[in-house]
Amino acid sequence: MNKIVNHLPNTPTLGSMPRLILVGAGPGDPELITMKAYRVLQKAGVILYDNLANKELLNFTPPGCEKIYVGKTPYGEYTPQETIHELIREKTFAKGEVVRLKGGDPFIFGRGFEEILYAREQGIEVSYIPGITSMQAAGIEGIPLTHREISESIWVVTGTKKDGCLSDDLKLAMRSKATVVIYMGMKKLQEIADTYYAEGLGHIPAAIIQHASLPRQKIARGLVQDLPAIASLQQLTHPSIIIIGQVVDIAGSL
Repeated sequence: MNKIVNHLPNTPTLGSMPRLILVGAGPGDPELITMKAYRVLQKAGVILYDNLANKELLNFTPPGCEKIYVGKTPYGEYTPQETIHELIREKTFAKGEVVRLKGGDPFIFGRGFEEILYAREQGIEVSYIPGITSMQAAGIEGIPLTHREISESIWVVTGTKKDGCLSDDLKLAMRSKATVVIYMGMKKLQEIADTYYAEGLGHIPAAIIQHASLPRQKIARGLVQDLPAIASLQQLTHPSIIIIGQVVDIAGSL
């Protein structure tokens, strides 16, 4: 049975088992990738990279590296997951090793484990290198995800499930004192605001951060009930994360 191996893989030799290296590209700033990921990119022969992986990371690769875009623009054009799977199989068996570069952390709403499971089924050895996920970039704007006596936990929710609906977990998260972080929720802003308002929680502080960690990063703060108006006024769209909780107001209160 194939296992995820955490050591830094060496360049495969002829006749060795084909290998897929799943790499987290971080939230956007190319300097926020890990040293381990950087070293893998320096030796990469084939890279399959997505829409949220900063293209500057491709400059770390050696001459002759084959770079294949397999991105998915939110609510727009996308590379079907089946096509990505086929490329993983084709390129690993043809070249021996493939680096799969995904934005943020591939295991946090990145469908990374789906690709690992597929690779295992094909007899491909897999390695995983975590990445900094976009919610951690909230600290750049002075928003800690936890803070003693204010928020002692984090509830991370997807704004859009596979069937297109808002996750039911949001209503469970609202009952706690946790910081709530919503990924892929920009098309659900009205529903999110209405859900909080209906529970008498529309006054909770909230923030939207677009292009987290990049020079063009934008942030807007307000109340959760006003999120749709805030996004419209500030012209915020995807890719963005939504943070809801008293931690949003910490910097201002201090």
